[in-house]
Amino acid sequence: MGVRIAVVIVLSTLFSYLHMFHTLRTEALETLERHVAERATREEAIFQLAEDNHAAFNRALAERIRSLAQEEADARFERLFVRHPDGSIRNRPESFDGTRQVGLFVPRYVPVDGWMRRRLVAGYEVLSQYGPAFLVRFKDTFITLPEQPGLIYWPERPTYSQEAPAEASVADTEYFLSTLPENNPRRETRWTSVYKEQVSGRWVTVATTPLDMDGRYVASVSHDILLEELMARTLGDHLPSAYNVIFREDGQIIAHPELDLKRAPGQSNAEAQEAHLRGILEHVKSAGVRQGAFALPEYGEYVAVARMRGTGWFFATIQPEHVVTQAALRAARIVLLLGVLSLMLELAIAYWVLGEQITRPLLGITQATARIAAGEFKVELDIQRQDELGQLARAFRVMADRIQHREEELRVANEGLEQRVDERTQELKEVHQQLVQTARRTGMAEIATNVLHNVGNVLNSVYTSSQVAKERVTEMRLEQVTRVATMLQERQSDLAAFLQDERGRHLLPFLNKLGQNLVDERREVVSLLDDVGRYSEHIGEIVKVQQDYARLPRMQEPVLLDQLVEDSLRINSAGLSRHQVKLERRLESLPQVLTDKHKLLMILVNLVSNAKYALDHVPTNERILRIRLERATHDRVRIELHDNGIGIAPEMLTRIFQFGFTTRAEGHGFGLHSSALAAQELGGTLTVHSDGPGKGATFTLEIPYHPVQEGT
Repeated sequence: MGVRIAVVIVLSTLFSYLHMFHTLRTEALETLERHVAERATREEAIFQLAEDNHAAFNRALAERIRSLAQEEADARFERLFVRHPDGSIRNRPESFDGTRQVGLFVPRYVPVDGWMRRRLVAGYEVLSQYGPAFLVRFKDTFITLPEQPGLIYWPERPTYSQEAPAEASVADTEYFLSTLPENNPRRETRWTSVYKEQVSGRWVTVATTPLDMDGRYVASVSHDILLEELMARTLGDHLPSAYNVIFREDGQIIAHPELDLKRAPGQSNAEAQEAHLRGILEHVKSAGVRQGAFALPEYGEYVAVARMRGTGWFFATIQPEHVVTQAALRAARIVLLLGVLSLMLELAIAYWVLGEQITRPLLGITQATARIAAGEFKVELDIQRQDELGQLARAFRVMADRIQHREEELRVANEGLEQRVDERTQELKEVHQQLVQTARRTGMAEIATNVLHNVGNVLNSVYTSSQVAKERVTEMRLEQVTRVATMLQERQSDLAAFLQDERGRHLLPFLNKLGQNLVDERREVVSLLDDVGRYSEHIGEIVKVQQDYARLPRMQEPVLLDQLVEDSLRINSAGLSRHQVKLERRLESLPQVLTDKHKLLMILVNLVSNAKYALDHVPTNERILRIRLERATHDRVRIELHDNGIGIAPEMLTRIFQFGFTTRAEGHGFGLHSSALAAQELGGTLTVHSDGPGKGATFTLEIPYHPVQEGT
C-alpha cells in the first residue's frame, strides 16, 4: 500500500509540476506579448511622427515647386546663393546665419539649370517654414536632390553647408541610395543602419522619404533621429529577469545588452548576439507572424516579438526559461513535501489499523482454518463485529457447519463408491477396446485408400507407357523386310544383275535406312519398357511406404534431390506429354541429403499429377508447369511447383488438404491429404498459395536439409 501511495505522490508531483509549468509558461508568454506590444507601440511613435512629417513636408514642397515661377526662382536663387571660389554654390556668407537659416550646398561638379534652381528655392522656402517646427523632436531636417545638391536646417552645426568640401558627394551614402527608384520602387520611407554621428558622437538613424512629381524623382526629405533615449529605455526598462533587443529585419542589431552567456567557445560576443538574433528571425519568418510570443528551445528562452511600424524594426523581449521552470519546481517541491508527510501519517495510521483491526482477527480465522483441516469443526470466532471481518467470521462458521455436514454425507457415500468404480472401470475397458478396433479399421481403410490412390497414379503412367510402346511396335515397318526378302528370292538367279539395275541400286540404301529405323524404334520401345519396369518398382515401394505406417520409421538414405524431381517428372512424363504441358525447371544442384526417398517421391508424383489436371482448362499452347528446387534457409530445402491452371478459390485454401476433399468430379481427395501427412513425417511442411480462380496455384514443400557427411 505504501508503494502505491508513493507512486500516487510521485505522479501527483509530476502532474503538479507539468500543470504549474504549463500555467506559468502560458502566463509568461502572455505577459511578454503584452509587454512587447505596449513597448513597440510606445517606441514607434517617433518613427511614425517622422513619416507623418515627411508626408506633410513633401506635399508642401510639391505645391511650392508647382506654384513657383521660373523667373521668381531664378531671382531668389541669385539673391540667396553664390558660387564660391572653389566652384561650389553655397549661401552668401555676408547674410547667412546657420542657427536660423537653411544652408545650401551644390558640389562644383554638378551643373545647375533652371529646373534645379526652381527646386532648390522651393525647398529652401519650405524647409525654412517647417525646419524650426521639426526641431522640437528631430535634431535636423535636410533635402537632397537626385543630382546630389542639398539643403539642411541644423542649428546645432550652423556652418555645416559652408564647410563641406567642394567635391563632397552623397552618391554612396545609404540614405541617398535608398531613395533611388530602382532601390525603392514603392517610394516609401526608408531607415538607414544605426551609426554614430561624427559631430555629436551620438547614435542616430536617418529616415528618408523620396518625392516624385508626375512620375519623376525630384527630391527627398530626411531626418536624423537620435536613438540614445530609445536605446537607454530598451536596455534599462525591462521585465524582471528579462532583457530587450531591437534589431532590423536583416538581423542588424540596433540595441542589445552585453550577453556573454550566449557566446559559444571561440565566438566573439557580437557573433554570438548575431547568431542568437538569426534564430529569432528564422522563427518569426517561418511562423509568418508580425507579433507574438514563442519558445526558443535551443537557447532555453521565451521570446516575444513585435514589429515597430514605420522603421520595420523588431522589438523583442527575451526571458530565460529557467525563470518559469524554477517557479514550477518550487511548487512541485511543496507538493512533494506535503505528499511525503501525508504518506508517513498514512503509513502510521495504516500500521495501527492493520495490527488492531485486521491482523488479530485474521490470525484467529487462520487458527480456526488449521483446526478444521485437522478435523475439528467446533471453532470459536468473534461474530459480533459488524464490519467485513465480522461478516467473514460468520460466513466461516457457516462454512464449517456445512463442511461437517458434507463430511458425514461423504462418509456414507464412500461406502458404495468402490463397487461403482469397479463397474464403471469395466465399462470403460470395453468401450476402449471397441474404440481401438474402430480406429484400427479406420486407419487400415485410410492406408488402403492412399495405397490405391498412389498406385493408381503410377499405373496410369504404366498404362500410358505400355500403350505408347504398343503403338511403336505396331508402327514398326517389319513388312518392308518381308517385301525385300521376297524381291531378293524372286531375283535369286540373277541377283548380281538385279543389284546393278535401277531398282536394285536403291535396295541397299533402303535396307540401311530400314535397319536404322528399326534400331531407333527398338530403342524407344526398350526405353518405354524401362519406364514400365521403373513404375512397377515404384508401385512396390508405395505399398512398402504405406505398410511402414504401422511399423517403426524407415531408415533414411542418401538422395540427390534434383534427380528425384526428375524421376517424378519421368513417372508423369506420358501424361504430361499427352496433356501438352510445357516444363520449366530451376533446380539448384545440392549435395546428397538424408531423407525417405520413396515417401518424398510419392509427394512429388502427387503434386505433378494434380498440376497436370489443373491445366486442362488452359489452352494447350499456354500450359506451363514451373518446378524450382533451392535452399530456403541453412537447415531447410524448398521445392515449389507452380502451374498457371484453374487456380483455387480463397474459401477452398483452408480445406485443400482435408481427407476426402477434391474439386474434380473424378477425384477422391486422398492425394493431397496423404502428401501433407507424408511431409509432416519427413519433418517438413506442404503449403499452397493461389491468387484465386484462373490465376494458377503454387504448392511449396519444405523438408529438413541434412547433407550427407563425408565418410558416412
